[in-house]
Order: sequence, then structure tokens, then C-alpha cells
Amino acid sequence: MCLAIPGEIVEVAPDRPLATVDIGGVRRAVDTGLLDGPPLAAGDWVLIHVGFALSRIDEDEARATLALLEGLGDAYDDEIDAFRESRIG
Repeated sequence: MCLAIPGEIVEVAPDRPLATVDIGGVRRAVDTGLLDGPPLAAGDWVLIHVGFALSRIDEDEARATLALLEGLGDAYDDEIDAFRESRIG
């Protein structure tokens, strides 16, 4: 199963459509080129799938979604493991 998981932006690249996000203590670069709207900033939340930020979400929605996903057990753990092993940038 592939899930889209909320991640918190911790850093935005100044010259490329990349941001470092944190999901459950795992930090990785994700491509933000699919997003429209105002520039991203540290503290913003995005929904991530296969290394791409798909949409912005608010913090309450992000935390509720993370709680729901954590309840999935193995599927969530598998997604976090895949995120941990990914490399973009």
C-alpha cells in the first residue's frame, strides 16, 4: 500500500523547488515543484507521496492524519521505512 503522509517543512531550498521535511523524526528532501500558491516556509505542513509534496495542509489536519495513519500499524511503518530510505535532491 502506498500512502500520502503529512510532513512538516523544516527548511526550504532557496534556489530549487525542494524542502526538507520531518515525518516522525525522519528528515528528507522532497520536491515541492507541484505546489502553487505562496512560498513555503518552515513550520508549514504538506502531504507527501513518493518524494513529492502534493498539497499544503493545516497543522490540525496533519496531526489528525498522522494519528490515523499510525493506527494502521504495519502499513504506516512500511511507509516511514520507505521514506527513511528515499533520497531526492
